[in-house]
Amino acid sequence: MTSMLMRTDPFRELDRLSQQMFAGVRGTLARPSVMPMDAWRDGDTFRVEFDLPGVRPESIDVDVERNVVTVRAERPGFDEDREMVASERTRGVFSRQLMLGENLDTDRIEATYDAGVLSLSIPVAEQARPRRITVTTGTGGSTVQGLTTGAEDSTIQGSTVEQEHRELVNA
Repeated sequence: MTSMLMRTDPFRELDRLSQQMFAGVRGTLARPSVMPMDAWRDGDTFRVEFDLPGVRPESIDVDVERNVVTVRAERPGFDEDREMVASERTRGVFSRQLMLGENLDTDRIEATYDAGVLSLSIPVAEQARPRRITVTTGTGGSTVQGLTTGAEDSTIQGSTVEQEHRELVNA
């Protein structure tokens, strides 16, 4: 099976741990936070979901350049006039880049945002979908339609397998 998604951020876990250590530091334009995601194949569609709770839909940007999808969003911080009692929800800029395999059709990506989840649907490219190949025989240009399991009726569009075998051996 060809890869639908290539890993692009080998330091993601290190970044997550450092964010936990420095909980006061939030995502900025220079160093955005990473959003959690799930990705899977569903038939002829590749699906990706990003957790973006509390983000306004108008702050979400999804850009595609060749086979790289970039998702950016922002959850604004609080006014500095507020006296925070607890602040556990990450605020600031979120960003994620995905390098997609060449077998996906990035021209037909669809994005929806519902209940704090951004969903991307990326169709598998036509040329990457499984398809049946028609095989032709060398004699008379006949097409191989398939073999049946019965010994008395092993035919390939009008000629028996036994007859073709004899022709090949005697040639």
